[in-house]
Amino acid sequence: MNILNNWLLYVLFYLVLATMFTQFYKTATKTLKKAGALTILLQMIAGLTVLILCPLFEFKFPTDVKIYIMLGLSIIFYAISDRINTTVRSGIEASTFSILKQLSTTFMIFAGLIFFKEEFILTKFIGAMLIIFSNVLIFYRKGKFEFNKYILLGVLANITFTIALFLDVNISEGFNLPIYVALTLIIPALLIMIFERIKPSEIKNELVNGNKKSIFITALSWGIMIVSQLRAYQLGNVTIVAPLCALTVILNVIVGYLFLNEKDNLLRKIISAIIIIISIILIKV
Repeated sequence: MNILNNWLLYVLFYLVLATMFTQFYKTATKTLKKAGALTILLQMIAGLTVLILCPLFEFKFPTDVKIYIMLGLSIIFYAISDRINTTVRSGIEASTFSILKQLSTTFMIFAGLIFFKEEFILTKFIGAMLIIFSNVLIFYRKGKFEFNKYILLGVLANITFTIALFLDVNISEGFNLPIYVALTLIIPALLIMIFERIKPSEIKNELVNGNKKSIFITALSWGIMIVSQLRAYQLGNVTIVAPLCALTVILNVIVGYLFLNEKDNLLRKIISAIIIIISIILIKV
């Protein structure tokens, strides 16, 4: 069997890269001067470097113009989500962000039920509620919710990401995969640059004065991480791939504890991570 067609290999790549991405993104934000400029810098490096993988995949492009329209709309929401997430990552722990990000799965399920009239499946609903509970477990302390702007922005980022996913369902299969990933990174970077009126000098400043190692590791892992996850879903069974990919939650809790000294509420984070893995299994059964 061609090793490049082994879904498990891509899952392993994804787990390593997604953990690196989350941890080093956090350290990259510690020296940021302007969140929009850092987002653009990371997206541009990620989008350009992932093109190196193009020869490993079939060169193909959709012929239906509607696919490009849907991709264009989804890219707008990806841009909003990526931009907001840089601010969120700067304000909360990497391990906490990893747990918060799972809310997009819950939003996908609820949106499917409400807007697309999908069949109500009890296990999916229970899984969605467990993800919400895992977040409640993290943010409910001393009898009250510890809401702040970063948590609220994180919820908003997950909503926009969910919209992008709904618009973007199965589009990647019609493209050369690295080119598709590059488009979803480079075009959002250009949109952020235009709408936030960010100057090239501000982007350069993020690189010159930032943590260069964290910036490059974050950017390099970003594009390849997305390719790995999409390829794993294309080759493997979603009911197996999804729970395995969800292991990034507990990996980020462990790595955050070991390398970023994220010791606050460690037990709650571990319990929340386990609950999320169980919830993903229920949702994908």
